[in-house]
Amino acid sequence: MRPRIKAEHCPARFGDGWLRIGGKVFGIAADLRDPDGAVWALLELLDGTRTVDQVIADLVHRFPGRAAGEIRADIEQLSELGYVEDADEPACTALSSRQRERYERGRLLNRWVDRTPRGSSWDFQIRLSRARVVVVGLGGVGCTAALALAQSGVGRLHCVDHDVVELSNLNRQVLYGERDLGQPKAEVAVAKLRAVNSDIEVTGEPTRIEHPAALRSLAAACDVLVMSADQPAELWSWANRACARTRTAWVHGAYRGPQADMGLYRPGAGPCYECARAADQDRAALRPPVAEWRAVPMGPRVHAANAVTAGMVGNLVAHAVLSLLTGSPRLRVNCQYGFNLVTLDHNFVTVLDRSHPECRTCAVAS
Repeated sequence: MRPRIKAEHCPARFGDGWLRIGGKVFGIAADLRDPDGAVWALLELLDGTRTVDQVIADLVHRFPGRAAGEIRADIEQLSELGYVEDADEPACTALSSRQRERYERGRLLNRWVDRTPRGSSWDFQIRLSRARVVVVGLGGVGCTAALALAQSGVGRLHCVDHDVVELSNLNRQVLYGERDLGQPKAEVAVAKLRAVNSDIEVTGEPTRIEHPAALRSLAAACDVLVMSADQPAELWSWANRACARTRTAWVHGAYRGPQADMGLYRPGAGPCYECARAADQDRAALRPPVAEWRAVPMGPRVHAANAVTAGMVGNLVAHAVLSLLTGSPRLRVNCQYGFNLVTLDHNFVTVLDRSHPECRTCAVAS
């Protein structure tokens, strides 16, 4: 191995005995104490032109007080932290030259974000090429999520929606145009996604999910299930139970006006979606009753949204799917995220310490 600091993690030296590695992005960068300059010297030697033994010999020559074992441990720690790569990384044979050209920018992003030691910088893309994802609901969120997953190179993508394209869909559902009005959404989406990426397998079905068994069969056939539909009302609970039984990771996403919501779950790894609902009900029971204003008659239930709000949720959902499939970035699972699109600074994460004591779904998954 000829260790090299990743170019994206280029270190910076401060004048107070500290240095920073990993760039400026919170969650990736780290500050290191360097009172005598030995750490900086080590980082300079990790340029991919030397073996580990040569790096150690050169640093010991410059800093005789440093032990070889200590330096080797420092190099190993930098590697474990994800800042070091092998300049002699073997060529990737699991992907074609066409695939490597298509996904090169994604590889560069992954090298930057990913701090998990891996044998190849293409590991992220290889995992995606072998993955199976089902998207249920091809509305504003589902269209954007499916498009992002297809462009990112998910190997097999299955799209489910029973509806047809309507004019009111076109302000936010990016896979459809005016020529598609009246056509089945699943059929149009499959054609568009195949045109975007002919190297992956895209299938679809115009199915209405009306009972939990339908979701169990879909969950059993994929690595991650995406729930971007929300009807009938218990659909996400059905998905939660189906994925608990099949041990399938799943993601949901929705917009509530200017609030973007997304949740991701890995069965058996912590409290589930229904635990969060039960906890919310427990908290609501402790509060005074809420009187809802009914001065104006409520019309049909519709979602307030545009291409921006729907697209942000859809891309967050796709981001969560990539995390579940590859481990990069390593997002917190079994929790829900909310983003305020009005202020962009009022975001929240809903996390439970443990499963709800009355949750039967968690009992099945454990």
